[in-house]
Amino acid sequence: MRIAKLTAAALLIIPGIWAQSLTGLWDGTLDLNGTAIPFKVGFSGTGSNVKGWFFNGDDKEVSNSGSFENGSLVLNFDSYASVLKLTLKDGVLDGEYVQRGKGLPIHAVPAVDRKPSGVKPPDISGLWVLEDVKSSKGEKAWNLIVQQKGAEVSGAILRVDGDTGTLTGHYHDGKFVLSHFSGARPSLLVITPESDGRLSLELNGQHHDGAITAVRPEEVRAKNLAEPTDPNQHTSVKDPAQPFPFSFPDLNGKLVSNTDARFKNKVVLINITGSWCPNCHDEAPFLAELYNKYRGQGLEIVALSFEEAEQLQNPTRLRAFIKEYGIKYTVLLGGETSSAKEKLTQAVNWDAWPTTFFVGRDGLVKSVHAGFPGPGSGELYRRDKEEFVATVERLLAENQSSRK
Repeated sequence: MRIAKLTAAALLIIPGIWAQSLTGLWDGTLDLNGTAIPFKVGFSGTGSNVKGWFFNGDDKEVSNSGSFENGSLVLNFDSYASVLKLTLKDGVLDGEYVQRGKGLPIHAVPAVDRKPSGVKPPDISGLWVLEDVKSSKGEKAWNLIVQQKGAEVSGAILRVDGDTGTLTGHYHDGKFVLSHFSGARPSLLVITPESDGRLSLELNGQHHDGAITAVRPEEVRAKNLAEPTDPNQHTSVKDPAQPFPFSFPDLNGKLVSNTDARFKNKVVLINITGSWCPNCHDEAPFLAELYNKYRGQGLEIVALSFEEAEQLQNPTRLRAFIKEYGIKYTVLLGGETSSAKEKLTQAVNWDAWPTTFFVGRDGLVKSVHAGFPGPGSGELYRRDKEEFVATVERLLAENQSSRK
């Protein structure tokens, strides 16, 4: 009888415990300048063992440390030097996501399954071209890549510097509503299919706000409309007959230069990057894999990382960036982001983070690739990776007889 009484008493308490539980998926909204950006976030664990994660398509951006005590949640995302601070009250989470000194208001409730509407949506899958875009880099058009399964859609807008991250959403009331927030790049995209086969888009995010029209690539070619900028043609060098000079300290303070013996007769990828840059996060794991595969054949990668002044004094975010992606190639501190153009004296029309200069065994730049897409860019992401590998393999095969 006593056991039964204790069990009954415990049952009265359990609902209250459940109400204060974080475990599981939550539907969040982020306030970006008055626009509500929906996103998913997940949590597990308790106390000092709590974890949280944002989603970038199928990938998870997982916290490194944090705590959940007395209804107060704090999660640290080290490779972005950001903190999620939320308070759980009456089954609802409220607070902010703080990154680079700016707090973005966050609201979240336990996730619920969305029931299919039963309405068959139009098929908008495949590649589109966004016309009349607003770009500080001189672009006249961007790519839109869409994957679709019934009413569920995902994809990305790809610019010359990289993409939006994977936008996800669904069809409702004649429109596709997609959004993204993975701890970076908050954006909301509303796509309305038009009767003439085009798409009308409303984009709210970090790179563009306002209406855009999307057309199929075949219409672009047929009507001689503006095409997306070729990332292999966007940036060049002043003098192809001269080396690409660099001389910067590594994270231990040791000066590393392009004239060092370790780079002689090597293929060198000079990667302009920054740990604050989301598209650089997209590229880093691929470069780490590329380096591990080809370093034994003569490949070197040198990342020139440009950071904010406080990060240069104590590059905790860059160290976390290196650790997260298992980077074994050379990483140097190039200086503040504002100083990059004056220090990269060989670069012409360089304005994309990241940008990679491909240097042959003779020490000269053979090609330049601006930006880097993420998995949300689908076939264009796979194409860029294949082009990187093909270029590296071609350069490794050249002039091998000159190696000493």
